Amino acid sequence: MQKLTLDAASTIVDKALEKGREMNFAPLTVVVLDAGGQMKAMKREDNSSLLRPEIALGKAWGVLGFGFGGRELARRSAKMPAFFNALSDMSGGRVVPVPGGVIIRNADGDILGSVGVTGDVSENDEICAVAGIEAVKMVADTGGEG
Repeated sequence: MQKLTLDAASTIVDKALEKGREMNFAPLTVVVLDAGGQMKAMKREDNSSLLRPEIALGKAWGVLGFGFGGRELARRSAKMPAFFNALSDMSGGRVVPVPGGVIIRNADGDILGSVGVTGDVSENDEICAVAGIEAVKMVADTGGEG
């Protein structure tokens, strides 16, 4: 079975940042969590603003907790604001329900972990997360279109 190793997590972070530089995005912060929600890797680019590590962690943690990508999480948040307000309280504010949080799956669909990227607009953050995941031959689950 494919695993999310430290080497793979490090590559995901580096390739996500590389994609951001290639596309001239704002400075990014990238967090990779394993399937148990533990941080495997994190980098914060120079000039990345103060709360970016917490936002990236919240994107990664939220999608991992629900088992689907940030786009679906954002759709559900818009439809059920009271639930997500309560969820925010229950989770200590750790869930950030927007694109840029992406589930890492293997070819069989098993969850291996998640990535959270922040710094630019959420859709651009997501592009970088997907690039990092695909660079290690894993499957990116963004939560579909939306």
